[in-house]
Amino acid sequence: MEPQDVRHVGVVGCGLMGAGITEVVARVGIEVTVLEPTQELLEAGRGRIATSTARAVERGRLSEADREGLLGRIRGETDAGAFADVDLVIEAATEDERGKLEIFRAIDDATRPDIVLGSNTSSIPIASLGAATSRPDRVVGLHFFNPPPVMGLIEVTPSILTSGETVHFARGFGERLGKTTVLAKDHAGFIVNRLLIPYLCDAIALLDEGFATREDIDASVTLGLNHPMGPLRLSDLIGLDTVLQIAEVLHKEFRDPAYAPPPRLLRMVAAGQLGRKSGRGFYEYD
Repeated sequence: MEPQDVRHVGVVGCGLMGAGITEVVARVGIEVTVLEPTQELLEAGRGRIATSTARAVERGRLSEADREGLLGRIRGETDAGAFADVDLVIEAATEDERGKLEIFRAIDDATRPDIVLGSNTSSIPIASLGAATSRPDRVVGLHFFNPPPVMGLIEVTPSILTSGETVHFARGFGERLGKTTVLAKDHAGFIVNRLLIPYLCDAIALLDEGFATREDIDASVTLGLNHPMGPLRLSDLIGLDTVLQIAEVLHKEFRDPAYAPPPRLLRMVAAGQLGRKSGRGFYEYD
């Protein structure tokens, strides 16, 4: 199958990333079926998409008619059997390896054997996910960035078992979505998080040491390096639990102290201070 032939995509998970990926795919005229374990989670995901698309209309980036069409192309299901006729699956569940392996076993059974199974994982080896299926040559990383409707990059990550045909398909599909694709090796963290996580951990450690305030750390980066957002606000946006999970995966694989999560990050996640998603992280949010 060629990327332009995809008419129906299955997305696993409708959290922050899954909802954004669903919106991006539906925006280009493709039907999307979203899978969540409960109706409550599906409704929460629909609310995220409704809010995001309403904001796009307010800003003149989407017409009201296009918004209605986009929303009409999305349906939610709680049974993986709904993926029986999809042309591609993109998994966007929580960054937990055991949970993702269970998901890949389930969608491997539920889908046609010829279709590609993609994962939005930001750190878990694609080879491990592929090995959980009967088609490791058709399993590939498709790592979007938050928020997917705005961010223009997808990291395409093949494992040592992924075929060249699958890589060609993945890059072509990313381009169909209007994204730039980059090719990364199947090492934990890929390109972006290999560079990002030590930077975020260093910023958190500076704060933990009392070296500078949160405002001064973020202002130093935004004004001194011309970044759009400082490292502490960026950590809040990503989710401190996600930053911790990625740091732990990187540290486990490379045993490099640069990837070790700082104590303050561990304490904040244990306390449920996860950033924007919980209303409080390094900053407070409504």
